[in-house]
Amino acid sequence: MRKSLFLIIVLAVLSIGVLHALTPGHEHFFHDTYRRLGYFPIAIGALLFGLRGGIFFSILTCLAFIPHLLIYKHGIRAGYISELTEIVLYLSAGAVIGMIAEKEKRLREGYRILSEKLEKSYDKLRRETSLLIDVEEQLRSTQKFAALGKLAASLAHEIKNPLASIRGATEIILEDYSTDNPRRKFPEIIMKETLRLDKTVDEALRFARPPKLGEKSPFKPLAQVMEHIKLLNETRLSKKNIRCDVLLESGAGDFPVDADKLTQVIINLVLNAEDALEKGGMVRIRADRDGHGLIVFVEDDGPGIHPEIKGRLFEPFSTVKTEGSGLGLAISRKIVESYRGTLDLCDEPREKGACFKIVLPEKRFEPEYSMGVE
Repeated sequence: MRKSLFLIIVLAVLSIGVLHALTPGHEHFFHDTYRRLGYFPIAIGALLFGLRGGIFFSILTCLAFIPHLLIYKHGIRAGYISELTEIVLYLSAGAVIGMIAEKEKRLREGYRILSEKLEKSYDKLRRETSLLIDVEEQLRSTQKFAALGKLAASLAHEIKNPLASIRGATEIILEDYSTDNPRRKFPEIIMKETLRLDKTVDEALRFARPPKLGEKSPFKPLAQVMEHIKLLNETRLSKKNIRCDVLLESGAGDFPVDADKLTQVIINLVLNAEDALEKGGMVRIRADRDGHGLIVFVEDDGPGIHPEIKGRLFEPFSTVKTEGSGLGLAISRKIVESYRGTLDLCDEPREKGACFKIVLPEKRFEPEYSMGVE
């Protein structure tokens, strides 16, 4: 493009020179017009090609102007000197416009560099802001865990001891009622609700107070752990005719995992699936390995995650179940994250059912417990 423009300007200068040469000397109006037209290619060349372009086209215009000078060489001296002055003006115009164009180019380049620096600074600021928001969110979560831990520690004995007394007294009362007595259902309700409340307190304690540092669980091959998990779920799931399939791919069965902790996580997920499934449903536990670690999928063909709670699924006490504490998923995620892994909903959209994805790193880590109270 620049080459084409350069050639066009050269042709324009040469054309003006030819017009000067072919026009008779007494046609002053035309010569004056051609002389003024000579400034246009100089100005355009200087703006497009800078100082060097301005000087080049001003010199070229001066050379093209020579045939016109020859007409006035033997005429009136004042007229000849006036025409010579035009050459000085051509050169001056090319130099001045070229310098202005160079300065403008340097300013434009400076603005471009500044713009790039600002863009980089903006990206850095955006990343740091995002990091700050994440850190703030973690801090808020840590404070929530710490507060919950203190609350759970202070209320645990105040709640669990009376519950044990209520449960013991209820068991004695149950002995006074035969199984066909219609009044037996009332102490049974007390026993059931007492057990549920005791379970909720235990879950809150597990969530708020992680195991102490130094407590190590055994690491076992995933295949052995999955076999144990399937055995634990088999009887309960069979009552609702729910099928539980386990599929281990790409050597995932040899991956060593914390047997107790992973069992707790997967059973929590399977229990959630069981609550959502009707009779004849299906739960599938699928594990695979990639270059970074272990990936475990826990899927079901139920109605899927309730839209009302999907965005806050892993927050403590978030549940739509009438008898749930809302701590199962929060505890499970906390366990997985203690091994520097992740627990989330699967990314791919699903027509039905729910899918949870557990990712554990290839490198072995001892669990990190940074939250909770002693």
